[in-house]
Amino acid sequence: MDELQRTDVESFKKQEKTPITIVMDNVRSMHNVGSAFRTADGFAIEKIYLCGITGTPPHREIEKTALGATQSVAWEYHKDTTAVVDQLRSEGYVIIAIEQADDSVMLHQFEPENDKKYALIFGNEVNGVDEDVMEKIDTCIEIPQYGTKHSLNVSVAIGIILWDFIQKRNFN
Repeated sequence: MDELQRTDVESFKKQEKTPITIVMDNVRSMHNVGSAFRTADGFAIEKIYLCGITGTPPHREIEKTALGATQSVAWEYHKDTTAVVDQLRSEGYVIIAIEQADDSVMLHQFEPENDKKYALIFGNEVNGVDEDVMEKIDTCIEIPQYGTKHSLNVSVAIGIILWDFIQKRNFN
């Protein structure tokens, strides 16, 4: 870790975070949850909200993919995703669902603003973001896809979206 110049958990908790929060809406796979933690740590994301049926640490399958990131990334569990969205809106977050929808904006066409905070909602592996949650969003972002499948794994989508947001914020 020293050679990679990685910070320790306590220093990480104190460092400035990227003003992005992840909301996981009824994500059923513990491996996807663990991957979200690991990716959130990698990009120094503020927090993860685990909602509905989404599993919570400590859990063996979450830890298998999180590799300790459940200790470094702030998180909360809430049963009701819509209540979390309402709370985040009141805190000034722009609410964005990552979903395939009629009015979605393609990821490469979306430009995050450096002075705004974002709450990114990722939905259930089969059903996507719940309709009640979709009614509360500011916008919807879709990752362009060109193959035969109609969706990406949640953990892959989280990685793509966060990398895109970070590179646009930091390098444009």
